[in-house]
Amino acid sequence: MFRYRLYPDSKQISILEKNLSATCFLYNKLLEAKIKAYKNGGKSLRKFDMNNHIVKLKRKHPELKAVHSQALQNVSDRVDKAYQNFFRRVKEGKSKAGFPRFKSFRRYKSITYPQSGFEIRSNKLRLSKIGDVKIILHRPVQGKIKTLAIKRTSTGKWFASFSCGVSIKESKHRFPDNRIGIDVGLESFATLSDGIKIDNPRYLIASERRLKLLQRKLSKKTKDSENRRKARLEVARLHELVTSQRQDFLHKLSRFFVQKYGIIAVEDLNIKGMVRHPCLAKHINDASWGTFFRNLAYKAEEAGCEVMKVSPNKTSVTCSQCGTDVPKTLAIRWHRCPNCGLHIHRDLNSARLILSKADTAGTAGFQACGEGSSSLFESSPSAKQEAPSVRVG
Repeated sequence: MFRYRLYPDSKQISILEKNLSATCFLYNKLLEAKIKAYKNGGKSLRKFDMNNHIVKLKRKHPELKAVHSQALQNVSDRVDKAYQNFFRRVKEGKSKAGFPRFKSFRRYKSITYPQSGFEIRSNKLRLSKIGDVKIILHRPVQGKIKTLAIKRTSTGKWFASFSCGVSIKESKHRFPDNRIGIDVGLESFATLSDGIKIDNPRYLIASERRLKLLQRKLSKKTKDSENRRKARLEVARLHELVTSQRQDFLHKLSRFFVQKYGIIAVEDLNIKGMVRHPCLAKHINDASWGTFFRNLAYKAEEAGCEVMKVSPNKTSVTCSQCGTDVPKTLAIRWHRCPNCGLHIHRDLNSARLILSKADTAGTAGFQACGEGSSSLFESSPSAKQEAPSVRVG
């Protein structure tokens, strides 16, 4: 996926918003037709049937003719996928399957061109029935372009996302024998098996006070007023800033790991289960471990290194040196083994144990064991010293 910022002029913004409004209207009409067809005759409309229904709707509603035909057909694909996802969740036995619902204009934020209707020309993106829109190509589009999605953010910014087919060449890592175990947490974002700690930036917590003030102002504004629109925009901009800061941190950190280490061991955490904790949910979501792991996975494939997921079972209680179980609550931050006398921070003990588990799995069938690990500094801390911390970005 290649994402670029668009800078449409006022006239083009007006056309884009009309197109969004038209496709949103079409989405609701197709969803209504699908629901009625099943209620009246127990019949389920296929994408072919919905595409035929679009032809009829275009005769009644001329505003649909201003939108590229394939962008309209993509709407029927969205409705069909919404139903498929609903039935999949029902089959999985989820308590809240989430039946497809009607969308307001504010919730419908993108138009997709599946095959044609767009063309890149120098620093312009030519869109059918819209014109040449200024685009910032900060990096070249690679591979064969399959689809284009034009998206409007909640702050009014416009982006173009190209979905491309790219062949990734197998590459050898510069340091194939460098191994590292990573224990993610909240006190520190990550503790490495060589003793290094990565600070947790806590971007949401840092902006929480201002966010509360802006949301309080928003709640006092009259509904549908211009002042409420401005207040909502201020809240959206702050949320966007927090998201951008977090994404920047996670991308830089994951890039650092895949460039420095040939084998990266992490826990296979059940993050969806962990965010049910009433006190820690906000902090876990702010840390975004899942996004970090996904970034590691796709960057590692390109860099030629390997990410190994190990079971998180007992990584917080087992001694990394002798294997003795040392039960401890979350409040106990240091690991003191009564058997071998190991005395280190519990996160460092977990990181070492994660790497040890990965080594065991590697010798059994992954061929992923090297000798020795690297550190960000020339020397690692002793077992009883506080690990140094670093800040990324």
